[in-house]
Amino acid sequence: MDIEEVHILDPELLQLPGLSVKSNPLIAEELFSHWLSLPDTSRLVKSLIDDTKSSTPVSISKNCANLNIACGSALPSLFLNSGTPPLSPRASSGSPRFSRQKTSPFSLQSPLRSLREPKPQLIPQFYFQHGPPPAKELKEQCLSMVDHLFSDFIDGLRMNEFKTVTKEVCKLPSFLSSVLFRKIDVDSTGIVTRDAFVKYWVDGHMLAMDLASQIYNILRQPGCEYLRQADFKPVLDELLASHPGLEFLRNTPEFQERYAETVIYRIFYYINRSGTGCITLRELKRGNLVAAMQQVDEEDDINKVIRYFSYEHFYVIYCRFWELDGDHDFLIDKENLLKYGNHALTYRIVDRIFSQVPRKFTSKVEGKMSYEDFAYFILAEEDKSSEPSLEYWFKCIDLDGDGVISPNEMQFFYEEQLHRMECITQEPVLFEDILCQIFDMIKPEKENCITLKDLKASKLSRNVFNILFNLNKFMAFETRDPFLIRQERENPTLTEWDRFAQREYVRLSMEEDEVSNGSADVWDEPLESPF
Repeated sequence: MDIEEVHILDPELLQLPGLSVKSNPLIAEELFSHWLSLPDTSRLVKSLIDDTKSSTPVSISKNCANLNIACGSALPSLFLNSGTPPLSPRASSGSPRFSRQKTSPFSLQSPLRSLREPKPQLIPQFYFQHGPPPAKELKEQCLSMVDHLFSDFIDGLRMNEFKTVTKEVCKLPSFLSSVLFRKIDVDSTGIVTRDAFVKYWVDGHMLAMDLASQIYNILRQPGCEYLRQADFKPVLDELLASHPGLEFLRNTPEFQERYAETVIYRIFYYINRSGTGCITLRELKRGNLVAAMQQVDEEDDINKVIRYFSYEHFYVIYCRFWELDGDHDFLIDKENLLKYGNHALTYRIVDRIFSQVPRKFTSKVEGKMSYEDFAYFILAEEDKSSEPSLEYWFKCIDLDGDGVISPNEMQFFYEEQLHRMECITQEPVLFEDILCQIFDMIKPEKENCITLKDLKASKLSRNVFNILFNLNKFMAFETRDPFLIRQERENPTLTEWDRFAQREYVRLSMEEDEVSNGSADVWDEPLESPF
């Protein structure tokens, strides 16, 4: 023991009256040497060394007891035979010195042991490649319903018997039944057994998915991470074959096909915001298609489902296209489109549309617009408050493609409007006044230019485009047509497109009534909705 270590000892703990260890450190050294020479001390030290080598837990209480015995016999008789009685034992509780002794660096337990054996911490699994597993109660409930529905069909269910499983077990719209059936019946046996359904729906992690993810996985093709237009065709075929609101179309397969196409075009116009022609899972979740599919499954009147599936809306789109397609080759050109809305559009905006700047045509004939292209156009033209429409027309007006609409670009389109007003002896509105009015309506972040973000943030954006290239709507805006104002107040939840389709269907219905029986070709125009 070094001389420096002697000072660590607390002389008062020895309780040796009459002796001053501080004045003579050699006394402490002699005591320690005498203690080390005792047999009990040698055995204690040897035991501690053996325990350390064998990694055996050290017993604090046992070693302390041995230490006390050794210490008790370590005091020479000189001190034990002193005539002065010993001091009373110090209280262990509450003593600061006792607290220091418990946490002293001479603790016999090795600190390395706690490092070798850390306490295990169980972290619950938070990532599942195929989605989280279903809750135990949900799985048991599902299996119980499956067992009940398959109990009378030991060999399995056929397609016409599978709709109950789709509705009650999967909680999916019933017109997805045939697609789901084929998804499970990969070998085309015409039968889905109980085990095959459980393997796909429960073991395949479909049960715990949200509704949008379930529909997405059912419709998409193997290996594809998106939905194409063709993926929706079987769904529309099932809807046309089973929905009571479309029963009157069953004898006209041509218009059944046109209706299905129109619904698909409307879905991709609103849902496929990237414009790639492929709907991702994220786009499907952000849109309202799933809610519309649920509504159409609950509603017998198809026209009450104004999102995507309304037959009246299809009727309006198709009839408008048929009116413009003079030679009925199912293609329209610039001259045809200029007639739209009683010649409402300017030549310059029609040129931009046919330059395919806002959207590439699907028509393979140069200079011709297909029915799908027209469907995108009419949806954008009649509802300029929607985001797809704002993006469509912004690309048309942004002549240099720099992402902003400048005053010069607005003036380029307004010049033709100004000339048309002069031709009909309408008092013209100077461009300078129009420009101030546009900036007051939009309130752009930067002066002298308008961005797409500015247009989306304003509720008056539709008026900007009408001012620039649609004379009829511009004049209606200037005169504040009271009929349109009243219509908006009566149905504030309807969109511009909804109100337009409602007015147009009434007009077309009245014209149809005026046509004498037998004078119209049944294959030229679709059947009028019976509702």
